[in-house]
Amino acid sequence: MDIKIDEYPQLKLLCWNISDSAVVDGETALALYERNWRFVDQDAILPREQKLLDRLIADYGNGHFLTP
Repeated sequence: MDIKIDEYPQLKLLCWNISDSAVVDGETALALYERNWRFVDQDAILPREQKLLDRLIADYGNGHFLTP
């Protein structure tokens, strides 16, 4: 699964050091969310981004979201 960073606002904030036009794979995206969850504004997650996160957790996290 390829994910365009600029289509997901919270992911885009986590990828401040990567080009907005970059594409990451699903495993990388989940790892970014997990490692940097403390920086995510959970109240600002759009339904579309939450759906992506749920799919990433199901597909790459074996149903588990790991946060530090």
